Amino acid sequence: MPGYAEIYRRSLATPEAFWAEAAGAVDWETRWERVLDDSRPPFYRWFAGGRLNTCWNALDRHVAAGNGERTALIWDSPVTGTIKSFTYRELRDRVARFAGGLAGLGVRAGDRVLIYMPMVPEAAIAMLACARIGAIHSVVFGGFAPHELATRIDDAKPRVIVAASCGVEVNRVIPYQPLVDAAIAEARSKPDACVMLQRPMGRAALTPGRDHDWHELEAAAQPADCVPVLATDPLYILYTSGTTGVPKGVVRDNGGYAVALAWSMRHIYGVAPDEVFWTASDVGWVVGHSYIVYAPLIHGCTTVMYEGKPVGTPDAGAFWRVIEQHDVRVFFTAPTAFRAIKREDPEGALIRAHDLSRFRALFLAGERADPPTVAWAEEQLKVPVIDHWWQTETGWPIGANCLGIERMPVKHGSCTRAVPGWDVRVLEADAVGEAREVPAGEIGALAVKLPLPPGALPTLWQAEERFVESYLSAYPGYYQTADAGMIDSDGYIHVMTRTDDIINVAAHRLSTGEIEEVVASHPDVAECAVMGVADALKGQVPLALVVLKAGAARAPQQIEAEVVALVRQRIGPIASLRTTLIVERLPKTRSGKILRGTMRSIADGTEYRMPATIDDPAILPEIEAALKQAGYGGEPR
Repeated sequence: MPGYAEIYRRSLATPEAFWAEAAGAVDWETRWERVLDDSRPPFYRWFAGGRLNTCWNALDRHVAAGNGERTALIWDSPVTGTIKSFTYRELRDRVARFAGGLAGLGVRAGDRVLIYMPMVPEAAIAMLACARIGAIHSVVFGGFAPHELATRIDDAKPRVIVAASCGVEVNRVIPYQPLVDAAIAEARSKPDACVMLQRPMGRAALTPGRDHDWHELEAAAQPADCVPVLATDPLYILYTSGTTGVPKGVVRDNGGYAVALAWSMRHIYGVAPDEVFWTASDVGWVVGHSYIVYAPLIHGCTTVMYEGKPVGTPDAGAFWRVIEQHDVRVFFTAPTAFRAIKREDPEGALIRAHDLSRFRALFLAGERADPPTVAWAEEQLKVPVIDHWWQTETGWPIGANCLGIERMPVKHGSCTRAVPGWDVRVLEADAVGEAREVPAGEIGALAVKLPLPPGALPTLWQAEERFVESYLSAYPGYYQTADAGMIDSDGYIHVMTRTDDIINVAAHRLSTGEIEEVVASHPDVAECAVMGVADALKGQVPLALVVLKAGAARAPQQIEAEVVALVRQRIGPIASLRTTLIVERLPKTRSGKILRGTMRSIADGTEYRMPATIDDPAILPEIEAALKQAGYGGEPR
């Protein structure tokens, strides 16, 4: 195989030939008429005129090829004490029957189905069943508040809602039926029917005439065949937060997505079709869509669906137990999960209690992977630890160390280089507002030159103008990632922070991510968050909130002073970090992203909404109390 440089050059120089070749890894009902339809920029479409079925590519074709007895899915649920496996044939049969059940409720190609499920196999079955009959699924993280669920119902207008009776956490059961009922009552658009998966630890009272028992529906249904759809038809809508409070429905097409995912499994993750690939995320997030459900199955891997936590189910050795027990070769999770493990097991004793000799690589994404955490993981696991960068909108990685092409030297703090197909630039607006590339090593806005490669969002659901305004207007001809960073002289991408987390301290632009790197390097710091807060003299100054490792030896006041001194030493007095607050925990989304913006609003004393994605709302009052005790939360200091 050619090296990275040649493959990357070819992907940008001759993109149509490059992606036509990659499309050979996917089964097509009808070959495309044009690889790239650029007739209506900036609304580009890949594989225009082609027809395929994504469920066929994920399941049926493997059965047809004689691999029906290969394990497709392992469900590992420490919160319920359950492990269950499905072969490709078993999963295909269940998906076909549930697809028939949806068809019996009137669901047709192009209809929307909203899925509100915990991490159970039926969540993947429902997604694949929609794909099988050409319906468009929209997965909403199980447990979302009724109002947020209602906004998604009104936008997607689903014909059917598929839900579970409850979700199971470490120490509690969360009933879903009351949340679904309240959301439907609030929503202007009402579904024709609901399908409820009854879980034994918390059954739901079904509404007569509207609700159907999952198992009864599946048992009575006739299996449905795959319905070919256009490559440019939507496979799913995935909602992400919008600045107006109205969620943005990211659209993902069928053809480009299947091609990009198939290519990524081999070339980025370096996984063979018969190996076990595990992504510890949730199907409610893009990571779960791409790398729990679709990519591993399209590639013919065994995928692991995990209903548990990195710590507490039962301890910080949970991930290593799963890797050993299920022979996981490549693992993908969020940096915040590793910070939690590092905090509970700083010496890695629970890692060494398991045989990880066949484990090959760890990938991190979802939030910036701070160098101390990456270094700790490398030291403990003795395998490549790959920080890679992508977004809900992109659907698959923008920047990565592509293990299936050429393993490159790791630079801590960098996601390595742009993945083939992604033309990444660092931009700033010049005096007349035109986009200008900044020199290597300087921080700016990370952007991608259009057209985006296959698999990226082609638009927002029924909101083309908003798509342009949100992503394409700041730098015409480019997709604005809303991430800030730099590309160094070796071409390595350093994603430092969100563009709205670049702070101006006395007219000096500083990255909060750069400051976080230094704070996280303190030996007693498990994780941290740095944000810019209002300052009457300097405009903004950084504030660091720090969580300590278990058993930290130094006194909190000493650690706070040492962190301030460390930042002054490494970055300089211009950073103006004078306050470090030690807290018990940081507020995060369910996907593990730290809610820096919310904490900044609290510190500045401005209004904020309780984020719909917050993992534990009880944390915010703790943070608010700590900030107020330190003198924040009022007028600019």
